[in-house]
Amino acid sequence: MEGMQQTHSLIVMRHAKAGELPGGPDLDRPLRPRGLRDSAAAGQWLARQGFVPDLVICSTAVRTRQTWENLSGSLGADPAFSVEPGLYGADADEVAEAVRGTPEDVRTLMYIGHNPAAADLVGMLTGAEPDFPTAAIAVIGLPGTWAELSIGDGEALASWLPRGQ
Repeated sequence: MEGMQQTHSLIVMRHAKAGELPGGPDLDRPLRPRGLRDSAAAGQWLARQGFVPDLVICSTAVRTRQTWENLSGSLGADPAFSVEPGLYGADADEVAEAVRGTPEDVRTLMYIGHNPAAADLVGMLTGAEPDFPTAAIAVIGLPGTWAELSIGDGEALASWLPRGQ
């Protein structure tokens, strides 16, 4: 899909490295020190590349919200932020459906969530499923409207992996 007419950008990010919470619910797992470092570095990379979202949709998990909190300070902007309960445990099709509901005035949307949905979404849109460790980012250019999002529509514009990955 080289040379397509891009109208929107989707930033897909897997949450940063989280710790274990023995006996606690998965939803409440916090970031580890490495996750804090990686999410801060991710925010710096996004800012340097000029990939600043207008809207961020995020899973309800503690680790996804902490990933956003830790990277957002580097962006130099204050995008709208929405915690979406349906994104925790969602598969790629369900995440794509959430993306389709994005208002058209949003040029750049960021999704912060979990694998396998994050990697599967990138693969579904670009045709090439990436290695997607914690804190990985893929930036995808999309033609048309958010509501028209469909398989194979995306063009990989950039990607980032934390150091050591």
